[in-house]
Parts: sequence; structure tokens; C-alpha cells
Amino acid sequence: MVVLILRLIRFFSLLIPIWLCTDAGAEGTESNRLLILGDSLSAGYNLDKGKSWVDYVAQSNELSRMNLTVFNASFSGETSSGGLSRLPGLLQRHQPNFVLIILGGNDGLRGLPLKELSNNLDNIFKVVREAKAIPLYAGVDLPPNFGKPFTEAFRKVQNNAAKRNNVTYLKFLLEPIYKDRSNFMPDGIHPNLNAQEKIGRYVLNWLVNVLSQ
Repeated sequence: MVVLILRLIRFFSLLIPIWLCTDAGAEGTESNRLLILGDSLSAGYNLDKGKSWVDYVAQSNELSRMNLTVFNASFSGETSSGGLSRLPGLLQRHQPNFVLIILGGNDGLRGLPLKELSNNLDNIFKVVREAKAIPLYAGVDLPPNFGKPFTEAFRKVQNNAAKRNNVTYLKFLLEPIYKDRSNFMPDGIHPNLNAQEKIGRYVLNWLVNVLSQ
């Protein structure tokens, strides 16, 4: 009986490395995860659920072929400070491989200090990297009625933050739509339903190019 028990113990001990290798292989087949951290521009402001540009990207065949799952953690009114405070919990919950940050617009619209925006962006990129994820960044512009000095300074903060932190950068999220005001809601700030696919295609092409590298 003792000999039989010893043989069984040896048999199962030989199986343990096989089980471990099988588990590791399964983890390797899991999808990559992209977390989008933004404000109303990516939260689908005043749109029906599932109609934002983020939904267009998430449902695309291109990302499906890349085995990439999208989690949208954007909500209207978010600032860079708010995004930074939420980020650790989001990283822990979703464990993304990539994080696309689209924050700063509300900082500018509220006239918050640009130095604070700069510091927050630095810290956001740092926290993402500490979580072993890759930060990506998309910038925005302020409406021209904020005045040329402030809008140019606002743009410079984003450009410098991306360059300083060596973050892959989509300079202007609304590039494909901003020249045509019919793409915007009556407030002149938020893209309407017709604009969502245009933005989605623009961001998707950029993402595919970036992630395929």
C-alpha cells in the first residue's frame, strides 16, 4: 500500500509542470486590452448607447483580427485631474495592455492652470507605465473664442507632454471633422451622430498602424 501511494504521488508530481505549461499557454491566447480614458468627446455625449466613435472602433473587424478588446472608461465632464484619480482603479480592474488618454479639453474649457494639466499628463503616463501598460495620447483643440494666446498655449502643453514622455501621439482627435460645422451639435463643441463614424475611422486607422508595430 505504501509503495502504491508513493507511486501515485510521483505520478501526479510529474503532471504538475504539464498543468502549469497549459495554463501559461491559455493566458497567451487571451485578447489584448485597450482602455480609453477620456471625457464627453469619447463618452458618446447626447448619443444613443452604442453610437459613439469608440463603439465604432470597438466593433471593427480590424481590432477583432488583432484580438484587441476595448474598454471605454470615458465620461462627460472629466478633467485630467479626475482621470488621474480614477486611473489606478481602472488599471487594476481591466489590466489593459494599452491606455488611450484623451483628456485636457475640460481643463481648457474651465480655464484651469495649464501647469496643472501638464503635471497631470506626466503623472498619467507614469502611472500607466508603472502598471506595465503602454500609454497612447490623443490631443484636442479649444474653440477659437478662447483667444489665440490661450489656445496656442493649451496646444503646446499637449505637444510637449507627449514629446517629453515619449508617448505615441495623435495630435488632434477631431481632425477629420472640425472644418465642417455640420458635424457638430448646437453647442459647437461635441460631434454629432453623423461625425462619429468619421472620427472612428480616423482613430482606428491610427490605432492599427500604431499597434501593428
